[in-house]
Amino acid sequence: MAKKSQVNRDNRRKQLIAKYADRRAELRKKLKDPNVSIEEKLDVQAAFAKLPRNSCPTRKNNRCAISGRSKAFYNKFGISRIALRELALRGQLPGVRKSSW
Repeated sequence: MAKKSQVNRDNRRKQLIAKYADRRAELRKKLKDPNVSIEEKLDVQAAFAKLPRNSCPTRKNNRCAISGRSKAFYNKFGISRIALRELALRGQLPGVRKSSW
């Protein structure tokens, strides 16, 4: 089980990402516009720097919904490989079977 502080930190990051998503998209659109002058682009970069660091989507860490584990995370299920295996063996994931050959 991951520490509660790490899980809470990632939850706060998710909230910040959602809060600033529109602002970041607007700034990114201005930055990529070829008609914008260099001075305006420098202003946009300064505005990016003023945004909270944790509002950047690349800082988000996917965590298992059951254990909070950050490694070996399956996006399709939203859980880690260990939790996936346990749930599949118990038959609690519909359509998932242990393969054998």
